Amino acid sequence: MSIGIVQAAYIAAAVLFILSLGGLSGQESAKRAVWYGIAGMALAVFATVFSADVAHVWVIALMVAVGSVLGWMVAMRVQMTEMPQLVAALHSFVGLAAVLIGYNADIELSRVLAMDQGAKAGLIGFAAKLAHKDAVEQAILHVEVFLGVFIGAVTFTGSIVAFGKLAGKVSGNAKKLPGGHFLNAGAAVGSLILLVLYFNGAGIWSLMLMTLLAFFIGYHLIMGIGGADMPVVVSMLNSYSGWAAAAIGFTLGNDLLIVTGALVGSSGAILSYIMCKAMNRSFISVILGGFGGTTGPAMAIEGEQVAIDTEGVAAALNDADSIIIIPGYGMAVAQAQQAVSELTRKLRARGKTVRFAIHPVAGRLPGHMNVLLAEAKVPYDIVMEMDEINEDFPTTDVAIVIGSNDIVNPAAQEDPNSPIAGMPVLECWKAKQVFVSKRGQGTGYSGIENPLFYKENTRMFYGDAKKSLDALLPLID
Repeated sequence: MSIGIVQAAYIAAAVLFILSLGGLSGQESAKRAVWYGIAGMALAVFATVFSADVAHVWVIALMVAVGSVLGWMVAMRVQMTEMPQLVAALHSFVGLAAVLIGYNADIELSRVLAMDQGAKAGLIGFAAKLAHKDAVEQAILHVEVFLGVFIGAVTFTGSIVAFGKLAGKVSGNAKKLPGGHFLNAGAAVGSLILLVLYFNGAGIWSLMLMTLLAFFIGYHLIMGIGGADMPVVVSMLNSYSGWAAAAIGFTLGNDLLIVTGALVGSSGAILSYIMCKAMNRSFISVILGGFGGTTGPAMAIEGEQVAIDTEGVAAALNDADSIIIIPGYGMAVAQAQQAVSELTRKLRARGKTVRFAIHPVAGRLPGHMNVLLAEAKVPYDIVMEMDEINEDFPTTDVAIVIGSNDIVNPAAQEDPNSPIAGMPVLECWKAKQVFVSKRGQGTGYSGIENPLFYKENTRMFYGDAKKSLDALLPLID
């Protein structure tokens, strides 16, 4: 495939990626946007593999095919509830790829520089590009390799820790080593010193030592962030993976990788900033791993949890005029979205006002609940964001919380020592009646008690969300 055709394919792929990002801004266009992204990536991979300066093309094509099949198999087996940890795991792959490519570039440059001019003349592909670099370009390459490996290493271990926390394999509590921030700062300063040494020809040992420090930084930063803030972290790791890809794109001289990495990096950073504002968190704190811990003892909770049966919930819903449903991770776990959709249909058919209140990070991933509700054919116009609907709770007859915990926790407003202090939450406790569909009396993902469950106007509707709603539906008249 000629260089001209490859460049044209890269431009087309970049346009498709831009269209994909733009389409993800709306529910109605999201599915089409995903297909734009798939088409763009397929075109980019095909053009890269079959470009004129790629050797061993069929070996590479076979590896692409194997990877595609494995990715397909994994994606088909992953439940919607497991999507957050899958996203985190995929970020780790990007980070590791950046590290390995960076090392390959360093080793290949050393090999090429050791050749005589006759041997250099027969080189193709990446090696040929290295052979034509002058001293200044080689110095720039060293910086590109160093940055790519550093960001990739941070992304790799950080994403593994994020995966562990989201999958429940690692405690969601914020944990730091003694003097945690000083350790992070020391590792960062050490990496900067190693950059200077590597730039001045110290050799691959400086790159290897920096990689170990970056692995530690990624691990320690994410371990120091509490579970309630993990959605922001996943978004930021997405940004890191993009910047790592862009840095490696400069190393390889691949324009599409630069563009794609920059798109992913910038969009991830923007999304993280928006989420930080939505959660009242500092953007800098996300980068530095500086939030997620308590500053004192948690506020004591008075009262008791009062249960209600199916008939009681049905009677309240039949008498209510306005209802707000708050879906959360528990709804996804129970796969209750279809039952929720049917309940919505029956209530609206009887002239009741039914709306959904969506928190920016409900379900541990931005847009998680929106996707589930869209899958269940819930009308777009009744799915409201937190800022749009919070002020309507005081005039609402019934608020139904389905599998949510931290995003409806009043401790965020009432307890300054809470790990989620300051985080905007859905103020459902202001409704006249609140029903909480929950499996048991356990805490939420952040590991803290929820005063909502103990309030006088709250009743606990215990049980599996899908089974509870299925039993409720015949009683709605």
